[in-house]
Amino acid sequence: MIGTEFLKGQGLGNQLFVYVTARAIALERGCVFGTAGREHFANNIHSNKGMYFMDVDLGEEITPEMAKTMRRFDDDDTRLYLGNSRHDMTHGAYISGANPDIHKVADNTLLYGNLQDESYFAKYKEEIKQWLHVKEDFDSYEYTRDNLCIINMRGGEYTSQPELYLDRRYFLHAIANMKKIRPDMEFMIVTEDEEAAKKVLPEYECHHFDMGKDYVTVKNARYLILSNSSFAILPVITSETLQYAIAPKYWARHNVSDGYWASEQNIYSFLHYQDRAGRIVSPEECRQELEAYKKSSPVYARRGIRPGKARLAAQKIRAKYLYGVFYCRKIVRSLQRRAGVFGNRSNE
Repeated sequence: MIGTEFLKGQGLGNQLFVYVTARAIALERGCVFGTAGREHFANNIHSNKGMYFMDVDLGEEITPEMAKTMRRFDDDDTRLYLGNSRHDMTHGAYISGANPDIHKVADNTLLYGNLQDESYFAKYKEEIKQWLHVKEDFDSYEYTRDNLCIINMRGGEYTSQPELYLDRRYFLHAIANMKKIRPDMEFMIVTEDEEAAKKVLPEYECHHFDMGKDYVTVKNARYLILSNSSFAILPVITSETLQYAIAPKYWARHNVSDGYWASEQNIYSFLHYQDRAGRIVSPEECRQELEAYKKSSPVYARRGIRPGKARLAAQKIRAKYLYGVFYCRKIVRSLQRRAGVFGNRSNE
């Protein structure tokens, strides 16, 4: 048996990735598929109702006793310790690419880790559409229109993390790029945090329905502007309607990266990436740039190395600066909202 364990506190996107990857590897290796920790599946920050809107075959149940007897495979966990934030100084920014050894795992193995690289599951994309089939009663095309772009915005714990939380400028650049495709494009936000979203883009319609309808609204969109959240990636992979999707270049470190990706696993063939200047870059260009960066960057050369006292002191100064800029920008945005600046889209 090859399987995975759903962990307490995992978001839905992370859970769907470990499920899809483990099932794909089990199929590839000709092994029975199973899952542990089912009580945590789809019970998280998004909902406490479980996976009510999909028919998901979780395979054989792996009990805690069974799990203790199984081998463990951990996905690559390479990190950069940088002065971007308290998190990145303490835990490091996760920058890993694919671990090819996953395709060699033996029977009786549980898979753990990020497990989000496209190479892990790419040849089973048609099967994934069946594995993540939405029940007919919950599927919805209410917001599927040729001139409507869905903005999937992530709030929650992201809102206090300057290295992670996407600024208004990212979304305005993406909106402008979508209008190049269709000048008559309209926009609507889908988010788990309406309060935060309305502070970033108060001039656009905003909804948090429930976990199921948020998911299918993203899945059935024709155009998408994505945040650096795994929640939307499986809906994109299973979409039959999508024509164009924009995602942030460097993914979870779009705001601060000098060339590294957090993580490399989140470069996907089906997305278009936008840099901080608003330029659209293909996945192929992103990979080429990253390979060149790896060969020349002194920052990347220090991957996995925790900073010494002098470097850590410098990192703390940088982190304080970034936090200061982040919160000053929030204050300015608040004043602009109160002044009604964002109500006029000509000011974008």
